Amino acid sequence: MLKSPRKFVAVTKWVCEINWRLTGLIIPFVLFIIFFSLHYSTTSNGFNAFYPVEFFLRLPCSGESDHVLNKEELLRSKIAVCLVGGARRFELTGPSIIENILKEYPNSDLFLHSPLDSDTFKFSLLKSAPNVAGVRIFHPQPLPENESYVRVLTAHNSPNGIQGLLQYFNLVEGCLTMIRSHQQKNNFTYDWVVRTRVDGYWNAPLGPQNFVPGKYLVPPGSSYGGLNDRLGIGDLTTSTVALSRLSLIPQLDSAGFNNLNSEAAFKAQLTTQNVTHVAKRLPFCVVSDRRYDFPPGQFGVPVAALSSPGPLSGAKCRPCTAVCQGLCVETVMESVEKGWSWTEWENGVLELCDAREGWESGWEKIFDGVAGKKLARAKKRIQFMKMGECVEDFQKLRKRSTHWSAPPEDEICTFGLTPH
Repeated sequence: MLKSPRKFVAVTKWVCEINWRLTGLIIPFVLFIIFFSLHYSTTSNGFNAFYPVEFFLRLPCSGESDHVLNKEELLRSKIAVCLVGGARRFELTGPSIIENILKEYPNSDLFLHSPLDSDTFKFSLLKSAPNVAGVRIFHPQPLPENESYVRVLTAHNSPNGIQGLLQYFNLVEGCLTMIRSHQQKNNFTYDWVVRTRVDGYWNAPLGPQNFVPGKYLVPPGSSYGGLNDRLGIGDLTTSTVALSRLSLIPQLDSAGFNNLNSEAAFKAQLTTQNVTHVAKRLPFCVVSDRRYDFPPGQFGVPVAALSSPGPLSGAKCRPCTAVCQGLCVETVMESVEKGWSWTEWENGVLELCDAREGWESGWEKIFDGVAGKKLARAKKRIQFMKMGECVEDFQKLRKRSTHWSAPPEDEICTFGLTPH
């Protein structure tokens, strides 16, 4: 069996690209195998006589493999987990990422790329991650907005305008740079790259069915006229395209694209680079403090209750007492534009919050009841963390990291734990 999915895809492509002028040679060869198999089947017990022929005939000729990976194959693979974004509510989301992605695949290497802010001290929780390959925490600086960026991108619906998009794209592509550097220094290549956001809360493990050879996986829904860019999984080739958010903008400009939001730009860069995507539902949501109208209009944003069974595929969420369930959800979601902020809602998988105001009083108890005791303890540790604990945890994280680029531990902790 081919252990590497990339090798399987390569063999498949080689078979399918055979010059069909050789058909006259191939057919006699196949007939010989059939004859041999029939003869062998009369003298052997428990042997599938037609297996060699079936394997040959079943090889996909689209250049992509339909091979479904299992957990054992993935545990033998090299996986990079790219975690990007500001820490925000990482005391809620971080432990779920550690449990449902990093510990689910203990062979994976974590890469963290994040700007320094008052929440960065919460990354001290990553000291319990299985393998930490690279950490880059940096002082954020404005990025230049050249003519190409201004033509291709739109500030509409971006909280921080085009600058916000560029900062986000820089985070994503910067993680790819970290992965490439780690590969080069250690003389190997990753089979898979999982790119997810720091503010994603996972209520179930990342399953092996989400690693699709030759295709780039994204969640359905929350597509905003493009593709949901809140998580992506692919092999190194497809991930290199998907994570090149900044460097591919000039090509989109040359192709005539303009006025794109993040999701539309993401879709354009995949299609222009001939990367096929596949959408699968995933058990995570993006924890958000933002306020949204309720009930959401056609182009509104539904905010899921963290208690929703899901999978929520990256929909916005918060810990709340659900105000809309069952028939109410059906009524609301049928009015939401499916190509915009829509998310799957049927069969009781979605419950909705009224997010017009800030988080409700008592949200901590709601979170603890949903997340369970282990994740509740991690939240409590951050809420009551002392300066010495913070510095000590970051020192442990630094010692466990293969590559470390960050401000001093006491600067990170002082920024977050000193009243401003």
